[in-house]
Amino acid sequence: MKAPVDLTLVAEHRRGHGAMYDALNSGDVDVPPLPQVLAGLPMPQAADGRMVMAVDVSHWLRPDVPTSPDRLFCHVYGRSGRSSDQFVPGWPYSFVAALESGRTSWCQLLDAVRLGPADDVAEVTAAQLRRVVEDLIEMGRWRLGGDILIVFDVGYDAPRTAHLLRGLPVEVLSRMRTDRVMRKPVPVPWVSPPQGGRPPKHGKEFRFAKPDTWGEPDAATVQVTDRYGTARARAWDRIHPRLTTRSAWIDHTGELPIIEGTLIGLQVDRLPGGHDPLPLWLWSSATGLSGEDIDVRWQAFLRRFDLEHTFRPMKQTLGWTRPKLRTPEAADRGPG
Repeated sequence: MKAPVDLTLVAEHRRGHGAMYDALNSGDVDVPPLPQVLAGLPMPQAADGRMVMAVDVSHWLRPDVPTSPDRLFCHVYGRSGRSSDQFVPGWPYSFVAALESGRTSWCQLLDAVRLGPADDVAEVTAAQLRRVVEDLIEMGRWRLGGDILIVFDVGYDAPRTAHLLRGLPVEVLSRMRTDRVMRKPVPVPWVSPPQGGRPPKHGKEFRFAKPDTWGEPDAATVQVTDRYGTARARAWDRIHPRLTTRSAWIDHTGELPIIEGTLIGLQVDRLPGGHDPLPLWLWSSATGLSGEDIDVRWQAFLRRFDLEHTFRPMKQTLGWTRPKLRTPEAADRGPG
């Protein structure tokens, strides 16, 4: 049995084929207690004893139901390069999972939220993470003294997410686009120019694509790995974006914050499959990281791909997206 509707083929089932879908469309599931139950389970921990969580989106594709509401165009990767990528109508779901350590690639799912057409992805994701972290604290799964590391892939606004999660014992770690431009901290002590004026809020530009703007790193490490060859990591402290009162910050009242973090640049000798090893840029909301801390961060980011591997058995083996549901509310009840 790979879908709820398969129950209608069992001899003990005395209702018609459509009764199962009618039950999903009209039924009710007591969802709120479920995340607390999941948060109370034993949680995996990284090598340094902290909890590492990952956030990613997986799609319930529904291209053949034009009357279904709240569908969005979901990005589906092609198998023959980026030129074969497609945008297929469906319902995107944001998943939060605790990552395992060691050789296993399985992870522990903690929460799932459907993203609607009018949702702000950063705000919905931050609210979802806040609820998960508060449940972990309430259930006694967070130990005092170590922040929970939350790993994102490119596409999330990491500095804004860190700002929305302020007050929680979390650290945001996210991959950044290679064409980003961020700012260095203002030099201390700051020397006033001859014409005078107030000290600037931001230092010089840090352009990811222009090495001459980087300057000397605050920390650097070299690790020899079996899979990637020599991995060279460099980190620059207190790197931050220059925010403006546009886009996501247009409704912000008061002075715009300066969200500082550590920028990590990783370069490896080779990639599996023979692909060209381009530089990898990571931004952490923590500052003052040591060389050992930097290695923990980029190694934790690589474990984020375990969540993507979890989506495959969810769909192919467990049949998460197999039911042909018409309404998104039924999909919210059905996949659990």
